This record gives sequence, C-alpha cells and structure tokens, in this order.
Amino acid sequence: MQALARPWRLPDARHFQIAALATLLSINFAVIDFGARPEASIIAVTTALVMQVICCRLTAAPLDFKSPFITGLSLSLLLRADALWLYAAAAVIAIGSKFVLRIDGKHIFNPAGLAIVVLLITSRGVWISPGQWGTEIWFASLAGCFAILVLSASRRADIAVYFFASHAALLLLRAAWLGDPLAIPLHQLQSGSLLIFTFFMISDPRTTPDSRAGRLLFAISVAVTAHYLTFVMQMRPALYVALIALSPLTLVLDRLIPAVRFSWHSSVPKGVST
Repeated sequence: MQALARPWRLPDARHFQIAALATLLSINFAVIDFGARPEASIIAVTTALVMQVICCRLTAAPLDFKSPFITGLSLSLLLRADALWLYAAAAVIAIGSKFVLRIDGKHIFNPAGLAIVVLLITSRGVWISPGQWGTEIWFASLAGCFAILVLSASRRADIAVYFFASHAALLLLRAAWLGDPLAIPLHQLQSGSLLIFTFFMISDPRTTPDSRAGRLLFAISVAVTAHYLTFVMQMRPALYVALIALSPLTLVLDRLIPAVRFSWHSSVPKGVST
C-alpha cells in the first residue's frame, strides 16, 4: 500500500533523448546516410563515457552515464571531421567543460555545442552536418522530440518552442521582405541539425535560464543573433556560435529573474550534480 501512496514521478527525459538520438543514428547507418560514420560515433560516445568516469572520480561527483551518452550521440550526428581523433577531442572538451566551466554549480555552456564551436575555430577539416534528413523523417523527428520534452521531467518544452517559433518567424519575415516564395523558409526549417539544436542543445535544462521569462528572452536572443550571423555575417554554423556566445547571458538572467534551479538529481548537493 505504501508503494501505491508514493507520488507519481515523471520519467527522466534523458532516457527518451538517448533513445531518440540512437534511433536517428541507426537510421543514418541503415536507411538514409546523414554522413555519420560508425567508427567516429564509437569514438565520440566511448570517449565521452570514459571522460565522465575520470572527471567524476577526480571531483567525487556522482557517476551518471546518461548525460555523456547524449553528448556523444549528439556529436556523432552533428560533427563532421576528416580525422577520427577530432571526435575524441570533441568529447574531451565537451565533458571536461561540464566540470570546469561552471558557476555556482551550473554549467555555463552546452557541452556538445561548446566542443563543436571550439573545433570549428581551432581546427581544419571540421564542419557541421548539413542535416538534411528528408521530409518524412524530419516531421517524425519533430513530433518525437517535442513529445520527449512535454512528457519529461526537464520542463524545458517552452524554450524549444520559443526558439523554434522565433527562428521560423525571422525566416518567414525575411522571405516576405525579399519576396521569396514560402518554399524557401520552409526548406530552411526542415533541417535535422536544427532539430537537434532545438531539442537537445538550447533546451538543455542544465544550461538554460531557471525562469520561464528568462528562457523566453534567451531563446529570442539566440534566434536573432543566429539570424544576423547567418544572413549578414554569412556564417554557416551560426546557431552554435550564437548559443555559445550568449550562454553567459543565462547567468545574468538568473540573477535578474531568479527561479528554482533545475537539477536532474534533487538529492544531490548544490554544486555537485553532473
């Protein structure tokens, strides 16, 4: 009877995220080639998991493989590099940043996003996957990713909606201003890398503002900055650069609009969660 009396708890969003990313990677290998290579994926995921073990032991933090698994899978789907060692380097940068680049127990940057931007700036032979998955897979992924956020305990569906709506509105307004057909912005929105960015990076609860108002402001800021970098500065990886450049804004918004801090493990002391 006591078990029946316990309150129902929403599932950990990371289980669904791992399943979604692993499914996309499987589709890449078996059905439609997105450009991800099996050996690169193995290196990215394995290095992320090993790095997590090392960092947790050095810092005495609780060991949890879900977050590094998501990071490794995200790097597998998004990052393209001529040399395999760059995937290992990306995983090291990503996981290491979680333990080093944090203030008051909160991550400053999305791990995978930071690793991608660092390698794009410092290395040759590195680029972002074009992310063209085909209309059917894109719509199925959109529905699935949104369902993950709605049904999960992360409570970050709002920032995904805010960003996607802002990004879509800017593309539609630009098309209207230039007199372009509607097909152009719709095609720009149907990008697999955009979905991964929206549902697995900017919506990361460990690197987003704590308050709903803060998440709205942050999402709009990233969308506007990315739009400027894309169409004025002609920068291709604009989404990732905008996210990393504006990530410190999260700390400011948390100070200006305080709210309850998110943690995957509510029982873990402040400043220790991974």
